Amino acid sequence: MEITPLSIEGAWVVTPKQHGDNRGLFLEWFRSSTFTEITGAPLKLAQANCSVSARGSVRGIHYADVPPGQAKYITCFTGAVLDVIVDIRVGSPTFGTWEAVQLDPRDRRAVFLSEGLGHGFAALEDDSTVAYLCSEPYSPEREREVYPYDSELAIGWGFSLGECSLSAKDDAAPTLAEAAAQGLLPDYQACVDYRRALGG
Repeated sequence: MEITPLSIEGAWVVTPKQHGDNRGLFLEWFRSSTFTEITGAPLKLAQANCSVSARGSVRGIHYADVPPGQAKYITCFTGAVLDVIVDIRVGSPTFGTWEAVQLDPRDRRAVFLSEGLGHGFAALEDDSTVAYLCSEPYSPEREREVYPYDSELAIGWGFSLGECSLSAKDDAAPTLAEAAAQGLLPDYQACVDYRRALGG
């Protein structure tokens, strides 16, 4: 597998090597030793989630308080999603920027985002099935959201606000500026230090 850093520090895209024959195909979508060598810290698996979404569903932008935050390793088994990583860490050189990666069963890529980064995706097809490996279990009191259609972020989800489906919680989420003013966003240096400590 090939693990390549994205433009946002702390995020990577993983492209597996696919082995196919008349029976189908086989691929390795996660290997701990390779992952740790490239990213600098192991992925502690605490929870595995799966979501199935209708076309036009937008989930996110979600993040968790750091420490401990919640790192995520994400892939799409059926359908297709536009997976979006947002740098919401105050003090980061790329604060307020985002990067998108299409995840689907053709390339079978995955993305990894470390603690403190925001995450969301838009389902491009019906029955898009996304699997997440998470470093920490879901904890409602630490879970946060940023409004996915924040005009200052201007994320290109592929669907206008009128075309998409949002949860009530995501629709009521603060903008990035509002979350920053309320002191809800993670600190960049604290996130970097936390991840370095995980790597020993």
